[in-house]
Amino acid sequence: METKLLGTSRRDIIEAASLLKAGEVVAVPTETVYGLAANAFDEAAVRKIFSAKMRPCDNPLIVHISSLDMLKMAAVSLPRTAIACADAFWPGPLTMVLPKRREIPYVTSGGLETVGIRFPSDRICQSIISECGFPLAAPSANLSGSPSPTNAKRVYEDMNGRISAIVDGGESMVGLESTVISFEGDSVRILRPGRISYDDLLAVAKRVIIDSGVTQKVDSDKPAASPGMKYRHYAPKARVILIDSDLEAFRSYVQKNSTEGSYCLLFSDGEAIEGMPYLTYGADGETQAHLLFERLRQFDELGAATIFARCPSQDGVGLAVYNRILRSSGFNIVKL
Repeated sequence: METKLLGTSRRDIIEAASLLKAGEVVAVPTETVYGLAANAFDEAAVRKIFSAKMRPCDNPLIVHISSLDMLKMAAVSLPRTAIACADAFWPGPLTMVLPKRREIPYVTSGGLETVGIRFPSDRICQSIISECGFPLAAPSANLSGSPSPTNAKRVYEDMNGRISAIVDGGESMVGLESTVISFEGDSVRILRPGRISYDDLLAVAKRVIIDSGVTQKVDSDKPAASPGMKYRHYAPKARVILIDSDLEAFRSYVQKNSTEGSYCLLFSDGEAIEGMPYLTYGADGETQAHLLFERLRQFDELGAATIFARCPSQDGVGLAVYNRILRSSGFNIVKL
């Protein structure tokens, strides 16, 4: 299969939509990361997503809409708190898990009676969905388990020859996948953290609960309520060791345990260890979120065997960064 590279002109958007209407898979830009899109109602098309990604079929997909009217095509009902969250955060990087309509096939929902739904803010993505006239199921546009792509180049590396087309919409603004929430009465449960933080949600909901699966391994026998909960995700080829410590203890640990092919992932250049190669991903959550996945892919290009990573704060969007890097390490965290 030849994978066509498309831009963002009106003609390209129409071509992307035509492919999606024909049951093909197209990588599309969003403000979070690039998505691997197909008609959410077309079971055969959705199965092509799983095949292209080599993704387990019990891992649910997120359905993307381009208007609140389109929400009615995918969800049966909205709890009162969901309406408040939609008013506050849509369009934007928030996915709400809602009772699905029967038209959404179980292959899209991962076998569940619920489905995650998101109204992305990226204008190109909105235009493609609107041109299609139906919601798009779209996980991140990478091979399953690898770091999510934040630009078309990274999508091409993983998906060339596996999908029909890639729409190049430039760099993703956020850099991490959306926050995923479910509802329990007036409470909101965070299933996967993202740019919309605990504090953001607390301004809208009476109570916000952080699911244990955000920072702990999920039982492999249980169905995943959200993408990113059940399997190892976001991982480079190198072994990642997440070190939760101050800078002095971090340096000491790295100096004692580094071997050939070791690299560091640091907050800033000022933390460099003499003779140890490194990349930085920023000192604040916003910057870390934007750079983390690209840095992990750069380590692959450098041939890193081991990555010693500074542990981010869990405040605000930092919790999302922590969740992603913790899972990229396979929960290999050293606390000093």
